[in-house]
Amino acid sequence: MSVRSDKIHAILTQAFQPSSLQVEDESWKHAGHAGAKESGGGHFVVHITAAAFSGKSRIACHRMINHTLKGEFGEVIHALSIHAKSA
Repeated sequence: MSVRSDKIHAILTQAFQPSSLQVEDESWKHAGHAGAKESGGGHFVVHITAAAFSGKSRIACHRMINHTLKGEFGEVIHALSIHAKSA
């Protein structure tokens, strides 16, 4: 994991106590495209399973995650793909 993905992992772990969490830094796939940082960073995929998502729609889960990570958008996160399931 990268330093950025470690930070995302820590924030999501604290917020949701997931039974499963994987944060993938896919920034290398997007280096050079419009909107990507000069460093080529900021593209992440999150796979998370947590009881907090039980009974929630997919959109509600995504909103919960986006709200939790709102301080990281722009500086750490440019693009985020979310795969969330309830435990």
